Amino acid sequence: MPFWPSPISTRDVAGSGVRPSWPTARDGQVWWTEDRPDEGGRTTIVCRAADGTRRDLLPAPWCARTRVHEYGGRPYAVTPSGEVLFTNLKDQRLYILGENGEPKPLTPEGYRYADLLVHDGQVWCVREHHAEDGKVTRAIISIPLDGGGEPREWATGCDFYASPTISPDGQHLAYVCWNHPRMPWDGTELRITRLSGGDSWTVRGGPTESVLAPVWKDDSRLYLISDSSGWWNLHEIGLHGDGARAVYPASEEFMLPPWRLGGMPYTVLTDGRLAVLHGRGDLRLGLLDPTSGALTDLELPYTGWDASLIADGPSVVGIGYAATTPRSVVTVNTETGEHRPLKHDLTSLPDPAYLPIPRAVRVRASEIHAESPDDHAEVHAFLYPPYAPAAAEGPPPYVIFVHGGPTAHAGTSLDLEKAFLTSRGIGVLDVNYGGSTGYGRAYRDRLKGQWGLVDVEDTIAAARWLAAEGLADPAKIAVRGGSAGGWTVMAACCRSDVFAGGVSYYGVSALAPLVAHTHDFESRYVEALVGPEDPQVYATREPLALVDGVTCPMLLLQGLDDPVVPPEQSTAFADALSERGIPCTYLAFEGESHGFRRTETRVAALAAELAFYQQLFA
Repeated sequence: MPFWPSPISTRDVAGSGVRPSWPTARDGQVWWTEDRPDEGGRTTIVCRAADGTRRDLLPAPWCARTRVHEYGGRPYAVTPSGEVLFTNLKDQRLYILGENGEPKPLTPEGYRYADLLVHDGQVWCVREHHAEDGKVTRAIISIPLDGGGEPREWATGCDFYASPTISPDGQHLAYVCWNHPRMPWDGTELRITRLSGGDSWTVRGGPTESVLAPVWKDDSRLYLISDSSGWWNLHEIGLHGDGARAVYPASEEFMLPPWRLGGMPYTVLTDGRLAVLHGRGDLRLGLLDPTSGALTDLELPYTGWDASLIADGPSVVGIGYAATTPRSVVTVNTETGEHRPLKHDLTSLPDPAYLPIPRAVRVRASEIHAESPDDHAEVHAFLYPPYAPAAAEGPPPYVIFVHGGPTAHAGTSLDLEKAFLTSRGIGVLDVNYGGSTGYGRAYRDRLKGQWGLVDVEDTIAAARWLAAEGLADPAKIAVRGGSAGGWTVMAACCRSDVFAGGVSYYGVSALAPLVAHTHDFESRYVEALVGPEDPQVYATREPLALVDGVTCPMLLLQGLDDPVVPPEQSTAFADALSERGIPCTYLAFEGESHGFRRTETRVAALAAELAFYQQLFA
């Protein structure tokens, strides 16, 4: 098929990723991070003064990015006097920006730092150490900001730590911790350490309860997020676990999966109310009175928000988005409702007519795929029909997007990758397969022990639904995804002939090498997703063992510096396809990790993907 002419180019898409993230606010000043795709993908810190002037704080080659858990998180903090601390990507040391703007090292090499908190002349954080024998250890520590003392460990012995926070009176440290093989959405504990004595105790949580994001209400009580009801809801609890209550019990999520450290899905305003994120799928911004339990949504043009809210007096600052509004740093006055975008992900927008509007749809798996293990399961998805400048004959081709994670969520933010396709006459269906977040723990747990089955069956079901509804040409449906989404793409092409082709970005093809070589954070993840290591079970799930079932062409793209999914995962699958005579293109990119950041890489990858679809849908 000839593609329609589109005003959205590969460079438009590649240049859209400044990714404003991690806002901090104080007395009218706002800080955030921004990526620089045209500068090798480095990340800088931006400060907007109260008078509206804006400046970059980190010149090249400095890059504010932490590698704790490899996925990182909030890489900086601001002291009460306005000095900025940050983790530098190259050496992972903590630096402090002096008055002259020159970074000065605060820590030695050999450690990684994240979840930074400044309190009483010290920075409190999660420290990660990788020993020469490969052992990884973590602790919550404090480091004097003047560089005049040694770091002090406050919490040790667990595999993972997150969200250190100090009580208003400075007497107690609260934090979240968990151990292998659990992930933070499986089971965590909220613990408290008495700073004067060092004794600690567990307040809430356990192996089957995900407790996250503690914030002190006062010296003796905390807020937290718990999924004990089956949904990540906001709770309040006493210092010793007393007086626990759900602040607003609802069949909604008040949290996103904590893949990165330092996020916060709610914040306390000066009048005691809470600015919270809540909903199903995308989370909207509302005001919650913790005394009365009244929750009121703010009337804003943003349909979703990142879990990174921060209060500044009566205002709240966050990262909001919508289908036709780019991700933006936004400040909202909760008293007046006035909102002001401070920075957009895009410097310019295409004609809004070329931006697709998503429609939430549900597919009953049992209606499409009779072998589904859950006959009552509904598959959540967002439909993006192609924009037609002129009437087109017949149903169009479609590409099914499969998100990574797999404990993650496909939202409805403006995405020029989708618009790049829909403006050319190719529809998109973005699937939140079983295991995705945003729909409660039961939906999330559908994938436990079923990775390679439920995600694949839901994706195939979505493709068949497109054809059955007459929305797509059944001979022209492709599938694409990255990381865990790449696994699902490859497995779906192994298990079904419904797809005309598949595109995998840094996808997983084999389980034993993944378990043996991936990073510590996810090193036991496969146990929950598939089960204990068993070659016979692995052979029934992994794409490399099922490669004989592939009949369609495939495009595989991989960063050569990927510590999460090593390049061998893609090369092994590409070699296996080539040996069987299946058309396969493998593209590898030097200097790229798990997620492409450089403009030239993103341009080349998207151009290759478009050429692939042009051949498939001809």
